[in-house]
Amino acid sequence: MVITSLDNEKVKYYYKLQKKKYRDLHNEFIVEGEHLVLEAYKSGSLKEILVEEGIVLPLDIEQLEVSKEVLKKISTLTSPPKMIGLCEKKIDTTIGKRILIIDEVQDPGNMGTIIRSAVAFNIDTIVIGSNTVDVYSPKVIRATQGMIFHVPIVFYSIDKLIPILKKLQIPVYATNVKYGIDVKKLSKEEKNTFALIIGNEGSGVNPKYLEASDKFIYIPMNNVVESLNVGVATSIILYEMDDIDD
Repeated sequence: MVITSLDNEKVKYYYKLQKKKYRDLHNEFIVEGEHLVLEAYKSGSLKEILVEEGIVLPLDIEQLEVSKEVLKKISTLTSPPKMIGLCEKKIDTTIGKRILIIDEVQDPGNMGTIIRSAVAFNIDTIVIGSNTVDVYSPKVIRATQGMIFHVPIVFYSIDKLIPILKKLQIPVYATNVKYGIDVKKLSKEEKNTFALIIGNEGSGVNPKYLEASDKFIYIPMNNVVESLNVGVATSIILYEMDDIDD
């Protein structure tokens, strides 16, 4: 049976998941388009799929046929996709040894870039602090290109996390142009175990976290450019700190 009614309870539920409060309430979120659906499936996060009438995917998971109008209603895109997947948030509390801490990054595009780079350059844990853009929002999910399914994400208070890192003898790094050292000059040991704090687009790393940091790092640049976009800067830093053997 093809779902065509926009008042169908499942359709209304998917539509609600466009909003953060419902994603938080139900611990679920949606992904749009074949690429993201497949990435979610490979990670074990996908629960079911709404597909355009006539489409069948070779996946061992529940698939419900819906009309184009239903997909248009649920989708956050101008041109609705042919499929939308329902995913379960994976709650993780594991802390690794190459940690990226994100504090108050607001732009979905920046967050997506940071997550993609974190996966590319072997970060094993991403910690999301308070007042940070929702990583499960449709815009962030799209910007990650599915890489959000390939790295553990932990939601935790940075104020509480830093003392734990100190006890675990994991050094805390933060970016600071004035007092930092060239990221290229970090030793192999310094690149293998760390927690790097990335701050807000406008104000940077919170001063209290700078004070608690063990080391400041920076990217050397010419005098023409004063600063880089946080997504670009984080990507460069993580590339330089990726000194792990494959």
